[in-house]
Amino acid sequence: MPVVDVVNLKGSKVGQLDLLDAVFGVKVNQHLLHEASRWYLRGLRRGTHKTKDKSEVSGAGRKLWRQKGTGRARVGSIRSPLWRHGGTVHGPKPRDYSYALPKKMLLGALRSALSAKFAEQKLTVVDEWSLESPKTKAFSIILGKLNHTKSALIVAYGENRNLELASRNLHRVKLVAPNVLQAYDLLNHDLLLLSKDAVARLIHTLDPEAAAAATPHVTTIAPAPAEKKEAAPKAASKSKPAAKKAAAKKPAKSGKKGKE
Repeated sequence: MPVVDVVNLKGSKVGQLDLLDAVFGVKVNQHLLHEASRWYLRGLRRGTHKTKDKSEVSGAGRKLWRQKGTGRARVGSIRSPLWRHGGTVHGPKPRDYSYALPKKMLLGALRSALSAKFAEQKLTVVDEWSLESPKTKAFSIILGKLNHTKSALIVAYGENRNLELASRNLHRVKLVAPNVLQAYDLLNHDLLLLSKDAVARLIHTLDPEAAAAATPHVTTIAPAPAEKKEAAPKAASKSKPAAKKAAAKKPAKSGKKGKE
């Protein structure tokens, strides 16, 4: 198992840290590094290039002179690509250069880049990035004690305002979080500075034998029980006797009586 020294901001050794062999000790795959770097650089391109074709340049659309009889070459428009200030043929158009790359390839490229830095002894683990002030000059002195010469990539986990302000104005010094670390950044910088928390996060993310989150296996989904509808209350029945209904149907009798 790879072992690396842990140093403080003064460059003194304060302990040792065991690294995972499956993350920091794998065989370097040059092809994965090339593919991951190419994918990252393609994603950075804005793709806003644009040229004007024959229909977009300024100029009238009339025929400049007649087709025959002048002795000159035939021409149909002043906006012809053969003419000065004419349109451009097959010029670039706005497009998106990014493309999808399998996640396993990106994780494998990160393992190869980290293993290459460890094999070249250009990986340093810092105990804690506890800066007293966000001064760039003071931070530059700290980097000098950590064997910084050409360029440095700092990987720190969590928010650290002093570290962010102190490192952003230094040439060829970049600060990134473990979750956005790219293989291209590792290859593009000479020294890799990791905090102990960042090492733990990288091992947790890049460990190929880490157990994935278990998801419940659902074979069938039972239908929801039907809601019982309550019967509507019956309207109150009219309490009229049948005799009254029959009497109402009979014709009314006349009020005059005959003489006896």
